[in-house]
Amino acid sequence: MDRAPLVLGIETSCDETGVALVRAHPDRSELVGEAVASSMDEHARFGGIIPEIASRAHLEAMVPTLDRALEAAGVGLDEVDAIAVTAGPGLQGPLTVGASAAKSLAVALDVPLYGVNHVIGHAAVDELVHGLFPERFVALVVSGGHTTLLRVEDIVTGVTELGSTLDDAAGEAFDKVGRLLGLPYPGGPHIDRLARSGDRTAIRFPRGLTAAKDQAKHAYDFSFSGLKTAVARWVEAREDSGEPIPLEDVAASFADAVADVLVAKTIAACRREGVETLVIGGGFSANSQLRDLATERCAEAGIDVRIPPLKYCTDNGAMIAALGAAAVRRGVPPSALDLPVDSSMPLELVTV
Repeated sequence: MDRAPLVLGIETSCDETGVALVRAHPDRSELVGEAVASSMDEHARFGGIIPEIASRAHLEAMVPTLDRALEAAGVGLDEVDAIAVTAGPGLQGPLTVGASAAKSLAVALDVPLYGVNHVIGHAAVDELVHGLFPERFVALVVSGGHTTLLRVEDIVTGVTELGSTLDDAAGEAFDKVGRLLGLPYPGGPHIDRLARSGDRTAIRFPRGLTAAKDQAKHAYDFSFSGLKTAVARWVEAREDSGEPIPLEDVAASFADAVADVLVAKTIAACRREGVETLVIGGGFSANSQLRDLATERCAEAGIDVRIPPLKYCTDNGAMIAALGAAAVRRGVPPSALDLPVDSSMPLELVTV
């Protein structure tokens, strides 16, 4: 009996080196093995990602991570039928490392190569958990660099960007507020932890682009820069008056403001687009307040919300292999071996 194609996925858009293997069955995608190496600790002392350090870390981690993924899957390189790699968006140096590795493997193994979109991969990974997507759905991808609403009619050939952040992405806002509060980098997990012990109604922070005057032009767009500034001014006023900063309440109120806007705009998009399924992905989808609020409000609105487990929220090879498997399943033509990487790859361009 013929076996389903085995797709090797490589992700190197930022600081994680991710490699995974997914079988592209006709009716499902099956993760058979994966491995991830992170260079986050090397960037923490700088308070952000240093592209040169990330690139070097990818070079050092690529072969060991590939070996670990193959071992976890119990397969050899000679069993790989196709290779998918992140072509963008992301950091130019890290993207180039991953693309170079993928091209070398594609030539050596004589298999097709697919350059795929990192952001769309954050949505595609959900097929590994909850099965194939319905014909139409809305996806909210929230991460350190992206906060984007997508209408999806086909995860490979029919993605339309409805809106995005006009300034800071949700993850960026969390990191900046974390720095403001004196928390370690990255700020997101630390704010999330503090928020669980705080009162989300303690401080009423602003909700960007939710006023009636913004709806016509920015119904699907997000803005978190003003919220970040509001937090800074509130903290500064307390410091000037000599009052203590209630970190838990600030974190909870700030996180609630972000989650409230994300969920409200996303549910409105689902209603306007006439879809009944919402997929949430990206590193920030690990945030507990976002997950809880989305689950609660989607249940009230009669919307089926699909959020991958925490291990698939951050960058990983499984998301790229899953998107590659979807391309293989649909018979999409492979990319050229000289495919370029694009740090600002358009979100409606799923494969290159």
